[in-house]
Amino acid sequence: MESQGAKPNAFEKAKTNEYSKIKKVVGIMSGKGGVGKSSVTALTAITLNKKGFRVGILDADITGPSIPKIFGLNSEKAAADDKGIYPEITATGIKVMSINLLLDKKDHPVVWRGPIVSNTVKQFFTDVVWGELDYLLIDLPPGTGDVPLTIMQSIPLNGIITVSSPQDLVKLIVTKSVNMAKMLKVPIFGIVENMSYFECPHCHERVNIFGESRIEEVAEEMKLKVLAKMPVDPELAQLCDAGKVEEYEKVEILPD
Repeated sequence: MESQGAKPNAFEKAKTNEYSKIKKVVGIMSGKGGVGKSSVTALTAITLNKKGFRVGILDADITGPSIPKIFGLNSEKAAADDKGIYPEITATGIKVMSINLLLDKKDHPVVWRGPIVSNTVKQFFTDVVWGELDYLLIDLPPGTGDVPLTIMQSIPLNGIITVSSPQDLVKLIVTKSVNMAKMLKVPIFGIVENMSYFECPHCHERVNIFGESRIEEVAEEMKLKVLAKMPVDPELAQLCDAGKVEEYEKVEILPD
């Protein structure tokens, strides 16, 4: 992946432990919730994995983690020893770390203040035994708050992918997340438009449920690359609910 935008920022960066070697770290962010950022993270990981890369996902959405659920990892609790915490591994070999993999009861809320949440996310990078990875994808919580700020300042990101939808506020929302990355001098790989359209399974007509797409216009104005336009697909929703997202084969997020 080739990044677009500013050079990496100058904040002091956290380092992984001696048992982890990560080549590239990519953040997946959105200016607001409800745009399918976690499913985009999952499909990006699946695409990279199919191309032969070693991939991990760090679920940084501490108060609303969904990555373990959509990969079917809700039954186990992550192991740990004196080397650190070990990520769970999905059916196709993607490594995952999430707060839900450390909780005794998966349905209990995480009621923590911002600094504790931010420090936990940082520890997921420094204390987890990731092994050798080509890509570590970080599923950021929505918005531009404490956790995205901590990640952009303290974790050595190679770049971010921003996720949006076709709704009227798309330009404002994308602008906020993109400008945050630029302020913190984090490169931007491009943008994914989720829920771009619905395709009738019978006649294959495409219907713009959430309005006409303006993503090319927004991307051109911001000098961003459009990485994918993802449809509203009931099959993807069903597979995510069943913990079988790796069986979805219709969309590739990243170009060669």
